[in-house]
Amino acid sequence: MSTPANPIEEMMHRDRMTVSQRITILICFLMNVMDGMDVLVISFTAPKISGEWGIPPQELGWVFSAALIGMTVGALGLAPQADRIGRKAMILICASLMGVSVFVTAFASNITELIALRFVSGLGIGGMLASASTLASEYAPRTSREFWVSLVMAGYPIGAVLAGMVAAAIIPASGWPAMYLCAGTLTLLSIPLILFFLDESMEYLTKQRPVRALERVNAILARMALPSLDQLPEVAVERKPASVRGLFGPGRTRQTLLLWVAFFNAFATLYFLLSWIPKLTSEAGLSERLGIYSGTVFNAGSFVGILVLGGLATKIGLRKTILIFLGSAALLMMVFGLFSGSFLVLVMFGLIGFSMQGGFVGLYPVAAQLYPSEVRTTGVGWGIGAGRLGAVLGPIVAGYFVAAGLSLTLNFMIFAIPCLISGGAAMAIRSKNVS
Repeated sequence: MSTPANPIEEMMHRDRMTVSQRITILICFLMNVMDGMDVLVISFTAPKISGEWGIPPQELGWVFSAALIGMTVGALGLAPQADRIGRKAMILICASLMGVSVFVTAFASNITELIALRFVSGLGIGGMLASASTLASEYAPRTSREFWVSLVMAGYPIGAVLAGMVAAAIIPASGWPAMYLCAGTLTLLSIPLILFFLDESMEYLTKQRPVRALERVNAILARMALPSLDQLPEVAVERKPASVRGLFGPGRTRQTLLLWVAFFNAFATLYFLLSWIPKLTSEAGLSERLGIYSGTVFNAGSFVGILVLGGLATKIGLRKTILIFLGSAALLMMVFGLFSGSFLVLVMFGLIGFSMQGGFVGLYPVAAQLYPSEVRTTGVGWGIGAGRLGAVLGPIVAGYFVAAGLSLTLNFMIFAIPCLISGGAAMAIRSKNVS
């Protein structure tokens, strides 16, 4: 029986998706929900923790950044290992790290333990983001890839919204440790889904060809109700371990550096917003509950923005859409002070979340499409890693700004600048694979 040179490639990129493809993308979405919940739980519990333990703003900035430092290490160190051991294995490892460390955080008794546990949870989150977005990109049809990857990344703000809603109910009644018990338990419950229902990357199996690669490919094809293969398709096989040097191959150096600049500046702005909105709004006179809701409104706007970006990118191009969204976010941050002190500030948070998070998430499909499969998770991971450096610096710098007496309005105006830089860098990327 003769088969096309690569029947798997033809199957993966047809417009009609199989149930198995949808399940894999759904699980990737759910893992990003867990990511969002586990990252943002510190923002919603910070006012209570800082009040109980007497943590000053500049030290609280380091608590915020502990997970972000771990996420940087996870993106740079853990995520590239997915190109060696497989996307599914890495997602399983990361989910275990996240679930255990977040659960144990409920029993932390001092700032040192809190920082250490936030760092460990960050390791898992950093590796998870790169691996889940890469796997979703590989299972999505080529014609609608931007939408499906954006949908997967929309799980992140959904997790943050859920964390905010649960926090508003749990923290006043049961205290901040209960929030970590809840988030950790939910993450641990996702592990059976990964074990039994998540499919491994077809591109990883056919190009890296680990032990039993053909058997594993045929098992996935069987779940898709497709005929099995007698042998793996003839493809250019890259058996050398993935290397960061591959990100600077012919024609890739400029694109890689621009991607890193875009991620760095977008992360710096986004994590300033995510980390400090609840704390700053409560200091500006809003109640504790409204402070929590401000972060929830921001992330609700983010979810809608991400979905709109995915649909719009298929029509006008991904890079142009990112520039429009991030440019709008910068403008909204600059005029934020006009609404300070009124209930309309919550509307502004929603609009900023819509544009900022929407444009930010567009960088993930850019990274996934920029590199070939043998270095794809490495490329996404290092792009995220470069961004995490900005994510680490953003909350820390904001902490010193707050300690120096800078207002919420002035902080917003300052952080609008890296937002604009990120949009410009994304627009400057040139690749036949990125619209």
